[in-house]
Amino acid sequence: MQAGVESEYHRLLGEPQEGGLLVVADHASNRVPADIDLGIDPALLDAHIAVDIGVRDVAERMVRPGTAAWLGHVSRLVCDFNRDPGAPAMVPLVSDGHAIPGNALTDEERHARAARFFHPYHDAIAALLHRCRPSLMLSLHSFTPALATSDTPRPWHVGVLYNQDERAARLAIAWLEAQKCVVGDQEPYSGKVLNASMNRHAEANGIPYIGIEIRQDLIADAAGQAAWADRLTALCDTVARPL
Repeated sequence: MQAGVESEYHRLLGEPQEGGLLVVADHASNRVPADIDLGIDPALLDAHIAVDIGVRDVAERMVRPGTAAWLGHVSRLVCDFNRDPGAPAMVPLVSDGHAIPGNALTDEERHARAARFFHPYHDAIAALLHRCRPSLMLSLHSFTPALATSDTPRPWHVGVLYNQDERAARLAIAWLEAQKCVVGDQEPYSGKVLNASMNRHAEANGIPYIGIEIRQDLIADAAGQAAWADRLTALCDTVARPL
């Protein structure tokens, strides 16, 4: 495991560098603080509703001189960092058909949850970008081969998401397709809808970014995680040059 800075809401691995690469993984942890009871079967904490499976290990393997990784340090069931402030899904009551009874909070409790995790997380990213502006940001997530609420398989190896700023995404899609990857352009999710962290920190600051979703079965073991870390490192090196 890479050494770095750790707080209740984040881990920062590597040394951020002006003009470098910043990897942001909002859903890298399934950690639930001891004083929070979600009221769910503990086995669900190892499922995709609690954490982006494989992402932490891919991000850690990408850290090198010039590349730092910013990782969320609580489960998305405690606080989903990739949402707009105050959005209901920031503290989800249901995820992929599973009720989260411990998140039936009063307004005061929801505000307290946001004040403890959500706002410090994003305030700290903003401060980091102010101190040390990267040339490229990589928003790293993973997706299930199929949702529990659907029988439709997802054929893509990797999805590329973006909102208004398509500069890096278009280059990334072409590069990944040249590597014989099955690429989802705005699949399995659309960056026009689910792009909150990059809207806030990349698009709002004019920083080029790539939103990446890797299919979870491809990064479920160390070999897959290493292969995708190498692939994404090469991708970001290539994309950053012409930007």
